Amino acid sequence: MTTTPLHQIGASIRDLLVLVPLPMVRVIFLALLAAVLLWVLSLPRSETTGPTSEGRSGANLKVGASIALGMQLVIYLLL
Repeated sequence: MTTTPLHQIGASIRDLLVLVPLPMVRVIFLALLAAVLLWVLSLPRSETTGPTSEGRSGANLKVGASIALGMQLVIYLLL
């Protein structure tokens, strides 16, 4: 099998990523989830509700997203 420049680039990236220790990967992943959670919580209510605030279609999406992200954080912290 011949190696193309894309194979060489991919191998170089893989070799660099293998150098990152797994505990650091876990910290980075959890920090990313926490950053997304903070961003969701900081969104204004006008950006997270539908055009009509009547009934379920106008529900604040921030609550559901925060619960989902919080559950993911807890699950990945426990793994």
